[in-house]
Amino acid sequence: PVLDTEDAWVSVEGPVSIVELALEQKRIHYPLVEHQFVLCTILYAIMRFSLKSVKPLSLFDSKGKNAFFKDLTSIQLLPSGDLDPNVLSIRQQFLVKVVSAAVQTLCSAQKAKEVSEEELFPFEKGKNWPTLAVDLALYLQISEDVVKRHHVCELYSYGMDHLGEE
Repeated sequence: PVLDTEDAWVSVEGPVSIVELALEQKRIHYPLVEHQFVLCTILYAIMRFSLKSVKPLSLFDSKGKNAFFKDLTSIQLLPSGDLDPNVLSIRQQFLVKVVSAAVQTLCSAQKAKEVSEEELFPFEKGKNWPTLAVDLALYLQISEDVVKRHHVCELYSYGMDHLGEE
C-alpha cells in the first residue's frame, strides 16, 4: 500500500513508525495459520472435556505434523486430499468423542441442577461444541453428516428428544 505523509513528518527523526514496521513484515501463509488453528481447537476440546487416550498429532499425516514446526511465513506442503484411511478413522472417532462428551456434560448438568448451557460453560458463551465439531469435520475431511447423525443419536439417548428433533 502507498502511504501518503505530510511534508512536516518527512524530516522528523526517531524510531521507525509502527506502520512502517508492519509493512516490512513478511506475509503469512494463511492455510498454515488455519492448520495451526485446527490443532489449537483440537487441543482445547481435549482439555475442556478431559478426553483420555487422544493423541492430537495422530490426527494428522506426516506433512501435517511437519507443518506445525515451520515458520508461518513459509509456504509449506499441507496435507492433500488423499489421506490414509486409518487417519480418517482416528479423526472421525475423535469428533464423535467430542460430540458425546459435550452432550453428556450438558445433559448431566441440566438433570442435576437444571442449569442452562450458558451457566454450564460461562466462558464459552455462544460456543456450541457439536457445531464446532461439524466445522472441524470440514477441515479434517470427515463427512459432516456422520457428526450430525451422532449428535442426534446422543441427544435421543440422553432423553433430550426435543433437541434431537430440531
